[in-house]
Amino acid sequence: MATEILMPRQGQSVESCIIIGWKVNEGDVVTVGQALCEVETDKATFEVEATAAGTVLGIFYSAEADVEVLKVIAAIGEPGEDISGLRPATSNTEEKTSNVEVKEDVAPVEVQHSPMEVQRSGNAGASPRAKNLAASKGVDVAAVAGTGPNGRVTERDVAAAQAGAVSPAAKAKAAAEGLAVPSVGSGIGGRVLASDLMTVAPEAIGAAVASLDFPGNATEIPVKGVRKVVAGRMLASLQNTAQLTLNTSADARSVLGYRAKCKAAPEEAGVGGISINDVVLYATVKTLSEFPELNAHWLGTKIVQFSNIHLGFAVDTPRGLMVPVIRYANLMTLKQISAEAKRLAKACIAGTIDPDALTGGTFTITNLGAMGIESFTPVLNAPEVGILGVCSIQPKPVMKGKDVEFVPHMGLSLTFDHCAADGAPAARFLASMRSKLAAFELTLAG
Repeated sequence: MATEILMPRQGQSVESCIIIGWKVNEGDVVTVGQALCEVETDKATFEVEATAAGTVLGIFYSAEADVEVLKVIAAIGEPGEDISGLRPATSNTEEKTSNVEVKEDVAPVEVQHSPMEVQRSGNAGASPRAKNLAASKGVDVAAVAGTGPNGRVTERDVAAAQAGAVSPAAKAKAAAEGLAVPSVGSGIGGRVLASDLMTVAPEAIGAAVASLDFPGNATEIPVKGVRKVVAGRMLASLQNTAQLTLNTSADARSVLGYRAKCKAAPEEAGVGGISINDVVLYATVKTLSEFPELNAHWLGTKIVQFSNIHLGFAVDTPRGLMVPVIRYANLMTLKQISAEAKRLAKACIAGTIDPDALTGGTFTITNLGAMGIESFTPVLNAPEVGILGVCSIQPKPVMKGKDVEFVPHMGLSLTFDHCAADGAPAARFLASMRSKLAAFELTLAG
C-alpha cells in the first residue's frame, strides 16, 4: 500500500506551510530520510523527508503552494499502485512545477510580461528568499539564470547577478548613444544607473527617455509568509492599543568601557563576544524586575503581570522581522543571555528557528543603534505592554560647572500601552534604565 507524505506541523502556532521547491520528481526512486521538498512557515525553513522507501507515485502540490499542515502532499509506493484515494480534493498537481502560471500565489512576475514570456523566464520560478533579495537590490529576477532544481532561481543566483545589474534606463541610454556600460554602478548593490554613463546633451537624454514605455517594468510581490504575518500584527497592534512613546538617553561611558574590557579580556574568560546589545538586554531584565507593570500583557478585560521575564528581541533576517524570546531571562547571567541571544538570532537568520521559540514574550527590545538611528517609535508586540527601542550612541553636550563637556549617550525609546500603564511608571522605568547603564559594572554586582 502506498505511503502518504504529510505536510508536518512545525510548532503549535503553525497552520500552513509554503512549498519552496521539490527536490524529486514523480517516478524517482527515494530512500527513507531522503529530502523530498523544502518548505517554509511564516517563521522558519525546513525539509520534508521521505518516511518510506519506494517510487514517488504522486506530487500533489506544486512549488509556491500554501498547504495546511497534516495535508497529504505526496505518495510513495510501488509502481502502478492506485493513489487516487490519497490525492487531496484541493490538490493542484495539474499545475506542473515545470511551468509558472501568473497567479497571486506564485512567484512575482513583471507586469508587462505575457504568460508565455513568464514561462520562458525560468522553469521553476524563484525561491522566496531570491525574490526578497532581488526586490531589495533592484535585480530583475526574471532575467537571472537559475542554478537550483529545474532551473529555479536561488538567493545565490541573485547575489551573483547583482553586481552586473543594469537599469532599463541605463540600457536604453547606452544603446541609443553607443556608450560603454561600466561593470559596477552607483545604484543599490552596484546596479548601473543612467547617471553612471557618460554625460550627454539634455536633448539626447530626453529623446532616449521619451522612447521608453512609461513607467517601465514593475514587479508584483504577493504579501505572504513573514511579511504577511508582520503586517497583520503591526496593524492590529496600532488599532487595538493606546501607544505612547517616551524618548531619553543614557550616559554610555560605562557601557563602552565595559565592552572594551570584555574585548581585551583573555580568551579563556569567555566574554569577548559580549556586545553592547547584550549589555542592554541584561540591564533591561534588571530594570523590569522593578517594574512588573511593564512586564505584562494587556488582554482588554484583564492585565497579566508575569513573575518571570521572557525577553523578546527583534532580529532582521533575509525573510523579514522575527522576534525570538529568551525565556526566563531573569534567571540568567550576562554571559548566558549573550549566548542565548546569539543562538536564537543565528537560527532566525538561517531559517531553522523553532516556531515555538518566537512566542511567549513578556517584553521586547528592538535595537536600531547600529544603523545610526537616534530616536524612533517602536510598535508594541501586542499583547505585551512595553517595547524598548535602542538607538545609536551620540555625543551629547553636558554642563560641568560652567563648562560644557560632550559625553557619549545612548538613545532609548520606550513605547508602552497607556491602557495598561501610565506615563509616570514608564518614565521611572527609563530613569532606572539610565542609571543601570550609566554605572553598568555596579548593575552587574547587584
